[in-house]
Amino acid sequence: MTTVIKAFHFLIAELFSSLSYKKDEEAFHLFFSLHLKHSLRYFLTATDGVPGFPEFISAATVDEVQVGYCDSNIKTVKPRQDWMRRLLEGDPEHLKWYYQKCLEEEHAFRAKINNFKQRLNLTQGPYILQRMNGCDWDNETGEIKGYNRYGFNGEDFLAVDLNNLTWTALKSQAVIIKLLWDDDKARLEYNKNYYNSECPVWLKNYGHQGRSFLQRTESPSVSLLQKTPSSVVSCHATGFYPDRAEIFWRKDGEEIHEGVEKGEILMNNDGTFQMSAELNISSIQPGGWRRYDCVFQLSGAGDDIIVTLDKSVIRTNWGKMHFFDGNYSSFKSFSGNK
Repeated sequence: MTTVIKAFHFLIAELFSSLSYKKDEEAFHLFFSLHLKHSLRYFLTATDGVPGFPEFISAATVDEVQVGYCDSNIKTVKPRQDWMRRLLEGDPEHLKWYYQKCLEEEHAFRAKINNFKQRLNLTQGPYILQRMNGCDWDNETGEIKGYNRYGFNGEDFLAVDLNNLTWTALKSQAVIIKLLWDDDKARLEYNKNYYNSECPVWLKNYGHQGRSFLQRTESPSVSLLQKTPSSVVSCHATGFYPDRAEIFWRKDGEEIHEGVEKGEILMNNDGTFQMSAELNISSIQPGGWRRYDCVFQLSGAGDDIIVTLDKSVIRTNWGKMHFFDGNYSSFKSFSGNK
């Protein structure tokens, strides 16, 4: 898992030893019975010599949904979800802690950049230091995975080894920093305790607070796209949640792999997801198109979404687009020439 997440939102690192919430085990069960794997992640980015970009940016995510944000320009913590806003409004000390932590991490990251520049004998910028830390929890197996990784100038740099209580240099340039950080045994012990013990507790707490939002299911729009009459046909689904979804092509009702290329699941700006699967049609005879269909399956959504390969429902630069709007009884049609 790469630390270098394209320049955007990253957040607050060491967590929550002074905070407490009443645990509602029944509510936890209701939330986590639907989701097998969950994550609480914090992303931080500090820059030096990058014009037009905040010197410090931070964000937090629960199950890949951004829940909080702060940066060196706004100097405050902004909840990104209504349930997180309500949580912070109901617990001013919690909000105060986040605010103080954001300021502390801003100063700490600036110091780290200066230390890296000195230790690595760097003289020309710009410089970008990033960190991703947090924990994953599988509520079916009980497995917990904690991590704390740094990236520097666009490359993975250092990662903590919680089993051996050392840092791992991810490139040769990082060895000198690894040796220095290995000497800080108290920090390593703190990392082990936080990521293996405290972080999962707070993941469950946040899951409880945001369960109605995080449990939701949103069906996508599914459309067939084609650039030219001879190019591949892409079956594109967008606007779905959660990200536990599959998309594939079938022939005569059987899934096919030859001539099919699947893309990765990507996040949209609104927190929903998109994905696609391309079908090479070069060997398909005109009379055989309707033997093929695209199938989209969303965990917890029930029925599959099925779109038959048909020239009349392909969105192109010269034709029309029919797309499935998430209601299993209707299709909508829009001109692709507008």
